[in-house]
Order: sequence, then C-alpha cells, then structure tokens
Amino acid sequence: MRPRLLHRAARWLRSLSAPPPVPGALWQATLAHYPFIAALPAPALARLERLVRHFLADKEFTGAHGLQVTDAMALAVAAQACLPLLWLGRADKPESALAWYDDFVGIVLQPDDVVARREAMDGAGIVHQYSEVLAGEAMHRGPLMLSWRAVRDAGATASEGFNVVIHEFVHKMDMQSGRADGCPPLRRGLLGSRSGAHARRLWAALWGPAYQRFREQVVMAERFGAPAPWLNAYAATAPAEFFAVACEAHFVNPARFAGEFPQLAACLHEFFNQKGLQPLHDGRRQLLIQSGNGS
Repeated sequence: MRPRLLHRAARWLRSLSAPPPVPGALWQATLAHYPFIAALPAPALARLERLVRHFLADKEFTGAHGLQVTDAMALAVAAQACLPLLWLGRADKPESALAWYDDFVGIVLQPDDVVARREAMDGAGIVHQYSEVLAGEAMHRGPLMLSWRAVRDAGATASEGFNVVIHEFVHKMDMQSGRADGCPPLRRGLLGSRSGAHARRLWAALWGPAYQRFREQVVMAERFGAPAPWLNAYAATAPAEFFAVACEAHFVNPARFAGEFPQLAACLHEFFNQKGLQPLHDGRRQLLIQSGNGS
C-alpha cells in the first residue's frame, strides 16, 4: 500500500472509536486565549470541539530546534485549523470535513519565524538567490510548518486580520485542486452556478479583479505614499496568497473584512457554508448582477 492509503486505513481504524473529549479546563483556556473562537455561538463551539478531537487523532506534531509540543500547543493549532471546516462536514458527522486536510499528517512547529533560502529565475534566465522570512509554509501533499510564536500570538493579532494557522491550512484546501492558485475545489450551486466549471468562472470574475485592485492599492501605498490597505500587503504577491490572506481575515476579524471587501466576504461566507454565523450582506447579489446572473 502507498503511504497515503496507509494513512487513510489508519484513519478508518481510528474512526471506529470516538476520540476522547478535550479536557474542559484545557478547552476553556484555549477559548480564553483566542477571543475570535470564543465568540462563536455555543452550537458552533460544540461542533468545533468535536472536529478538534478528530483532528488531533489524525495529525502528528513535531517540535523543531528543541521545541517541546504540549497538549495545549497542539490544541491551539487544532482549534484554529478547524475553523474553516466548521460547517463543511455533514450535519451528523462534522469530522467528515477533515477530508480537506487528507493529503498530509505531519505538522512541524518552529519556535519562531524561519528564514528560507529561495531561488528565482528572471526573464533573462538569470537565477537570483534571496532569503524569505516565513511564519508558516504548506507543501503540496507534504507536511505543514508553523511558527509557534505566530500561533500563540494569534489572539492579539486578530485585529490586524492575521492568522498563520488559518492561512496555511487554507492553502491546503486550495491545493486540493492540484496547486495553490486561489481557487479551491468549488461545488455546483456556489454563487448560483450550474456546475463546478461555472462556479470557477464566477469565482474568477470576482476574485481576479479584486486581486488586481488590491495590488494597485499596495503599489500606490508603497511607491507613492497613498494610504496603506488594511489587509496584509502580502496578499498582493500572488492570487493564492490573496485568497489565503482574505480567508484568515474573514475568520478572525469578520466585521472589518466584510466592511473592506463585502463581496469577497459574502463569497467566503457561502463557500465555507457559514449559515447563521455572520450576515451575508448583499455581496452575492451584487456579484450575480455584475456577472449577468451567472451567465
């Protein structure tokens, strides 16, 4: 059997017995540390705790550079990682949504941000080497790396729309379509679509122009002193990053994100099936009008 099939077999065996509940004191301490999670209504929190139990049974944590991963640290990652999946699973089996994260097992926690060496070839064929500071990294069909400092501080940075856990796990969702390109697998009916292909066209009609407008805002701010956008400027580096940064902001500071990007907020609200969690605004209606009612 291939490693991925072995992983699925192990998951099936674990599913025969429900994982133990998260200790109450530890769960309450996690909620207190991350107010954007504690703000969820009680039914959502109960559903999240069930998701978290299955997530922790399914994933393997490793600490790098001597970092000892405690139960509290693993729980902090799991609670944030499961937020995007909260309403994507079956009503009677929320953990079915973990299929979105089925292509990997390992999660590596670094004590702090890491410096990665990169290479890039320019149009003339010249290879340039540079360094990049990373708070997290998701690899296609591979492990996921997170800076523990960034994970720990996510409650304090929520006002800025920043959350490295959600960012990297959304990349994993995006990669389910083959590569991270800012368009995860889309279901028929999303945004009023008639098929998956139609949904992708509607998605591109919304996200493509929004990304270009944001890039222009960042350029105007960096080069000409215009007001800097609220959303992290890293979102301007690629469509996949724009999607991931938008998602992290959508989950940790939904009111501010919806005020800045009402149509994107409505789209994400529908994509993540967030019934009853936050207002839809009128972004979906505007999108359908602008796209000719989905034609």
